[in-house]
Amino acid sequence: MPAKSEKQRKAAGAALAAKRGDMPKSKLKGASKDMYESMTEKELEDYAKKDDNE
Repeated sequence: MPAKSEKQRKAAGAALAAKRGDMPKSKLKGASKDMYESMTEKELEDYAKKDDNE
């Protein structure tokens, strides 16, 4: 399920980058930190994708 807003996509993208080790987890805050802790890498990939209907 893709995110509904650009802010959600950016938060998911940041969380995904941290999951992959591309950025330190300590840089995450707010929604991206919550997403990092509660979602799998696959879920984050799906959420960060732009919806084709936009």
